[in-house]
Amino acid sequence: MPDATSSEALVIERTFQAPATAVFDAFTHEDVLRRWWHARPAWSTPEASVDLRVGGAVRVVMRDTDGDLHGGGGHYTEVERPHRLAFTWTWDRSEEARETLIEVAFVESGGATTVTFTHSNLADEATARDHEDGWNGCFDNLERVLAEPEGSAG
Repeated sequence: MPDATSSEALVIERTFQAPATAVFDAFTHEDVLRRWWHARPAWSTPEASVDLRVGGAVRVVMRDTDGDLHGGGGHYTEVERPHRLAFTWTWDRSEEARETLIEVAFVESGGATTVTFTHSNLADEATARDHEDGWNGCFDNLERVLAEPEGSAG
């Protein structure tokens, strides 16, 4: 489990124009993850695997425009569809091999869903800033995917 003494946590709140079930499913369906979980619009996500249960594994690999792979994964610690999701996360690269915790809360109101995303146990402030940039890129992609015609995000 992540080190509770770390003070480096990133919190991002975003509101998506979609019901909570659709946003939750976008975080947990492999085919949809491959369409949005990459830090830049020109990147791709060739690999996404989900075993959606407490203790089940999650893994995502992004490919940047140079062809370099950025992969990681972890295990689910909480699964409460469509309200809450939490999982550990460790990057594959050894210089980033620190277990972190990602917690996502989904609150629907009036057909829109506010996501409170917390990524904790990051190594330092610079790492938190890098992750903030990357996650905001991912969430921009997610917003585009959720805005696609009915049924295409799920």
